[in-house]
Amino acid sequence: MAEITSIKKLFKQPFLSWIFIILFFYIVLNVLISGFYKTFQLILRYSSTVNWFKLGFSLILTLAIGLLVSMNIVLWIIRYRERKRCASGKTLATIGTVGGLVTGVCPLCIVGLIPLILSALGITFSFASLPFGGIEVQVLVVIILLASLKLLSKTKN
Repeated sequence: MAEITSIKKLFKQPFLSWIFIILFFYIVLNVLISGFYKTFQLILRYSSTVNWFKLGFSLILTLAIGLLVSMNIVLWIIRYRERKRCASGKTLATIGTVGGLVTGVCPLCIVGLIPLILSALGITFSFASLPFGGIEVQVLVVIILLASLKLLSKTKN
């Protein structure tokens, strides 16, 4: 019952505003890091060759990751203000946030942090080489962020 109360608190002001502000900055940061603003022009130019289902699903997962990251951050702030212990949820939220930035907006067509770092070391890697083109990484990040949100909402007095 305390979990539902914690989650409901997120959808009241001023927390709802903070969720959308953090979501906006997260998406902007993700687009800048991944270079999606450059790729978007190519997507429009070569639209007949784009797998719109995979791209759409990836964009939906990116928005879900951004929303979950912002909800985790706001819930962590609420818990911090209430002076409750939330170390376990904070760790998963951090892993999920970094994981979301690693995949970028579209793991198939854009450079995320891991391929960028590996390329600096001379190692070629792309999420496109994974069986589902990197979407499985985004799904894993969503699962991690949901677990984090559940742990943060379960924090006891």
